[in-house]
Amino acid sequence: MFNQKKFIVSHAPFWQDGSSISTKNYHIMLAAMLSVIPGFLQYGGPAVAVVCFSIATAMIWELIINHISKRPVSIGDGNAAMIGLLFAMMVPATTPWWGVLVGTLVAVVIGKQIYGGLGGNPFNPVLVSIAILSLSWKGMFDFDEALLAYDFDHTMIYPLAALKAFGPDSVSSFSSVDLLMGRQIGGIGSTCGIAIIIGGIYLIARGFIRWEISASFIAGIFITALLFNMFGEESKYAGPLFHLFTGYTLIGAFYLATEDSSSPVNFIPMLIYGTGCGVMTILIRNIGAYVDGVVLAILLMNIVNPLLDKIRPKALGKVVGK
Repeated sequence: MFNQKKFIVSHAPFWQDGSSISTKNYHIMLAAMLSVIPGFLQYGGPAVAVVCFSIATAMIWELIINHISKRPVSIGDGNAAMIGLLFAMMVPATTPWWGVLVGTLVAVVIGKQIYGGLGGNPFNPVLVSIAILSLSWKGMFDFDEALLAYDFDHTMIYPLAALKAFGPDSVSSFSSVDLLMGRQIGGIGSTCGIAIIIGGIYLIARGFIRWEISASFIAGIFITALLFNMFGEESKYAGPLFHLFTGYTLIGAFYLATEDSSSPVNFIPMLIYGTGCGVMTILIRNIGAYVDGVVLAILLMNIVNPLLDKIRPKALGKVVGK
């Protein structure tokens, strides 16, 4: 008989630095909580209920799919909880329980598990859910209707909706400092710009997200909005700082566009991807039909992500003839 040896070969990457998926997910949730806490302070108990229910249901859906597909239980890696948290950060504090339930179902099952689970999804699961819900129940994401009708002891308006309806003059009372400090209405964890930036810088410093995507996303927003403001009608287009600090811009730059499975891994593709997300966001906001273009912009760039990652530097050297 032949003396055969069994070789066990694992898939890439082969270089292990000791980090884990669960560590990354927990740190992302820790950073995200910096921007969720101001939402708790602003909206109170309803915001806490939405966040807790969203995280819990996302983990339950993951557990159910694990059982149905007879896969190992994966809720311990924190990815389902992170999806639930990011989803809750983008919705109003008055979102009904069934909206949260359906949203986490779509995010976990359709956005992630239907493609085979963690690492196989071509689109950001949270954005898939937000896009489907906003198309199915548009009023759920009408922040003025959802929040101003509820007694939160403020009279603020959703800046992007006012800009779309009445032009830049209607939002002239919003200063950059006000927007950065969260003096606006919106999603539970997407209004306090300074908290999102601090959390994003922490994740970049720890190496959990790539700075190339975040920086190019912000640059794409700033440059495109500046061009519209300089060469378009001044009474129609707002300045770049307004676009940076409103809507889902910052949460998109640090938490959504940087999702591993749906974003590039090479340097030049990451710059193109991030810039494309920023440019498309402003195009949708300024000349499109939707108030905030971040969700659709990132999903569109998710589609071209596989093509972008084929862009690689030419190898050094030359072919030597036989």
